[in-house]
Amino acid sequence: MIDLHTHSSYSDGSDSPAELAQKAHRIGLSAIALTDHDTTASQPEMAEACERWGVELVTGVEVSLRENAFPMIRDGHVAPRNIHLLGYFLPLDPAHPLQVKLAALRGDREVRNVALVQVLQERGFDLLTFEYLIALAGTRESIGRPHFARAMFELHPEIVGERSDENWNRVFIEWLGTGGKAYIPKTSIPLEDFVDAGRGSGAVFSIAHPLVNYLDNVSSTAVQTTMPRVMASLRERGVQGIEAYYGSTSPTTRALMVKLTRDAGMIPTGGSDYHGSYKEDIALGFGRTGDLRVPDEVLDELKAARFS
Repeated sequence: MIDLHTHSSYSDGSDSPAELAQKAHRIGLSAIALTDHDTTASQPEMAEACERWGVELVTGVEVSLRENAFPMIRDGHVAPRNIHLLGYFLPLDPAHPLQVKLAALRGDREVRNVALVQVLQERGFDLLTFEYLIALAGTRESIGRPHFARAMFELHPEIVGERSDENWNRVFIEWLGTGGKAYIPKTSIPLEDFVDAGRGSGAVFSIAHPLVNYLDNVSSTAVQTTMPRVMASLRERGVQGIEAYYGSTSPTTRALMVKLTRDAGMIPTGGSDYHGSYKEDIALGFGRTGDLRVPDEVLDELKAARFS
């Protein structure tokens, strides 16, 4: 069993890479991909820990990109879709074009974080400071929306209520998510630009949680009618995989997505999207419903696709 979608404290997960590797060993994972948002800075620590615990590490990342081929249409307005891409076997040289693009994404994230602090302070969260967020995240580069949410609950429960699963989700919907009171739009890179930067490097790309990315209303009919077109387009643009074994979908949906992915000539990747205590209902390796099982053979296929 493997898990190809996890996050550590270097982005928006609660576990350190060392803790994550130890948990992977404890539950019997043969391999794990650490896919922190916009950064591979966690990989050296993760590599050392995985070697200690006998777990194979896949160097990974998750990035938010602009999708122009399948725009969103709401209330008559057309806008590019924001999608998440998983990259595996990334080169770690800071001068590589992929790393240059990751650095640009991190720079944009910091600008947005500073702006978000200001917006929240203006809306009553006067105790929430950038320094407080750094203390929560460990470094300024690691600050993400879960750290903002945690700070909001710790500093201003009179505004957001006591922390609970329901209130945690409400904070993202009402405050931090797209359309929320404090939402700060991001400057994203087109999907094609990021994928093209990885050509010839051995990197392999897969779309994370594709139904969240591409479907406004998820149903079996919508999956069957829309996803084949999406997959064909993605494959044409250099994306080799689709996260068909996603930890927050039902077994029936996973089976359908695996079939559609195979029919498209792509690799059905999979992972839990583990964030530690920031998403307590998602278990490493087993996903939200506890029945996720990503076959070991998927990793063999990804390795075979590196320079194909």
